[in-house]
Amino acid sequence: MSTENIAADEDVVFESADPYAPSYDTTTGTVFTVSGGDWDSIAPPAEGEKERIVVNMGPQHPSTHGVLRLILELDGETVTEARCGIGYLHTGIEKNMEYRTWTQGVTFVTRMDYLSPFFNETAYCLGVEKLLGVTDQVPERASTIRVMMMELNRISSHLVALATGGMELGALTAMIFGFRERELILDIFEMVSGLRMNSAYVRPGGVAQDITDDQVARIRETLPLLRKRLKDTSDLLVDNAIWMGRTVGVGYLDLAGCMALGVTGPILRSTGLPHDLRKSQPYCGYENYEFTVQTQTTCDAYGRFLIRVGEIQQSLGIVEQALDRLRPGPVMIEDKKIAWPARLSIGSDGQGNSPEHIKEIMSESMEALIHHFKLVTEGFSVPAGQVYSAIESPRGELGVHIVSTGGTRPYRVHYRDPSFTNLQAVAAMSEGSMISDVIAAVASIDPVMGGVDR
Repeated sequence: MSTENIAADEDVVFESADPYAPSYDTTTGTVFTVSGGDWDSIAPPAEGEKERIVVNMGPQHPSTHGVLRLILELDGETVTEARCGIGYLHTGIEKNMEYRTWTQGVTFVTRMDYLSPFFNETAYCLGVEKLLGVTDQVPERASTIRVMMMELNRISSHLVALATGGMELGALTAMIFGFRERELILDIFEMVSGLRMNSAYVRPGGVAQDITDDQVARIRETLPLLRKRLKDTSDLLVDNAIWMGRTVGVGYLDLAGCMALGVTGPILRSTGLPHDLRKSQPYCGYENYEFTVQTQTTCDAYGRFLIRVGEIQQSLGIVEQALDRLRPGPVMIEDKKIAWPARLSIGSDGQGNSPEHIKEIMSESMEALIHHFKLVTEGFSVPAGQVYSAIESPRGELGVHIVSTGGTRPYRVHYRDPSFTNLQAVAAMSEGSMISDVIAAVASIDPVMGGVDR
């Protein structure tokens, strides 16, 4: 029965049938306080049915890769229903890009899947270059550097997957090994781009700045060390009876399930299908590199683990080939109406441009200075149209749908992030299994919530 309470303020009248979800009328309308939601949708057990327990795993749970919430319905320790709750890391990146120039957009997309920023940047820039019709004008050296950075990024991303997956299943040494090797690659990223993560290094028309001979030598020296140290992780977990006991047959998803859910990446390749966009739809010159698409036929968490270990080895080989293919030349498109400056000179304080570099820009001509100013402040215009550009990220097909109305800003940028699509498989992998197997299944998906929520 509803009750009415007159508050001290004559403009407020409380009306509530539920003391835990009150509502009250004000001079501007009725205000409702709503709590819960998911719990209200859970029906009590039917007659003769066992009692069920509903458990929230996350969003703070360390085994859910950040802010992922899993709502698990349990019968004892068996999962009868699993649902994903997402949106806790929503940043509005796609909407923000509608208010930024085409080049500024790179600074936003690099922060989505924060474990593979170079893939976010490259997918976006390839789409912008398609709309501009300048794909063939991108310098070969720039494409080679893009490949090299992406493959190093693939290694670092897979190392995190192996490290966190091992940690979540109790293999703490695997976590130490994974992050130890990742530091070597992040040092390379900082050396080349200036930042360990979210570097905005790939830009429409090329890359932000060239790579030096000293940096090439440093990368060559790091590759043998990565190969040597990766063997530590392989020796620790491959064919390890305890590790196999936690992963073999766990998180099972066959080819039909992957096709139905749109799942790609290592999960799809663990079913035996060698689908890799670097082979089927080459970009950035991948058709000129020799590598083998890694597959397994186990359809489980152990197979996905083996695929990531194999892909690290293949990526090391691709990086070596990219270093061998580097030829002197520009790293930014020649069209000055598109190209941002790619020749930078750091000042004596280690920041900004040196006075000599600024003097060079200003001494060319007043028209060149004005053009430079307008290019940076207003940006370049992209012809009206829409395009879908897809690449093979560490987690699967990373696609971007870009719509232009002919202005200096995108009308719409939408990403098809593989983490978002692959999370659909949580229910199929987890329902009917034990609670402990849910951890292994989610770890084998390797979702990054920055890419899911965007």
